[in-house]
Amino acid sequence: MGTVTLGVSIAVPEPYGSLLQERRASFGDPAAYGIPTHVTLLPPTEADAAALSAIEAHLAQIATAGRAFPMRLSGTGTFRPLSPVVFVQVVEGASACSWLQKRIREASGPLVRELQFPYHPHVTVAHGIAEDAMDRAYEELSTYEAAWTCGSFALYEQGADSVWRKINEFPFGAGGGAPSVPAQGGYSVDQPSLQP
Repeated sequence: MGTVTLGVSIAVPEPYGSLLQERRASFGDPAAYGIPTHVTLLPPTEADAAALSAIEAHLAQIATAGRAFPMRLSGTGTFRPLSPVVFVQVVEGASACSWLQKRIREASGPLVRELQFPYHPHVTVAHGIAEDAMDRAYEELSTYEAAWTCGSFALYEQGADSVWRKINEFPFGAGGGAPSVPAQGGYSVDQPSLQP
């Protein structure tokens, strides 16, 4: 069956998601429209395609144990010079994101992996582009604010075209009541894409 590249994230809802995606494109990031706005919980991870059912069961169990929580974004930050990334900061909801990502990667589950850098929840708005464009992203979004209630996270698969498509969404608690992930960048609700 082979391997697949998977990721898990929290989508930034409308109208915020599309606005930040448009801004990312305006800074010259060629990947902007293949990456709807999100907060990464599991970065790109190779997995055996045959393990997909076990992975989805693992994520469903984590979601059932979780509950909706407030998320708030405010201002910008950067990982430069360590990594060529400018991001919008998660100033509320970071501890919940940290709890989720630890559970997703726990040793008893099917998505065990070490992280290249310590986990830091954020929303990427520029990645690997010219330094002056990175500076512009950092400055122009420095007063950006957004807030919502996070009711779910989702599993995505990276296609051969480098676009990330949603496989399944996992609402917190017993299920129901969580809004579905909105379409962004011309992708349908069933196929939003993401890349950390």
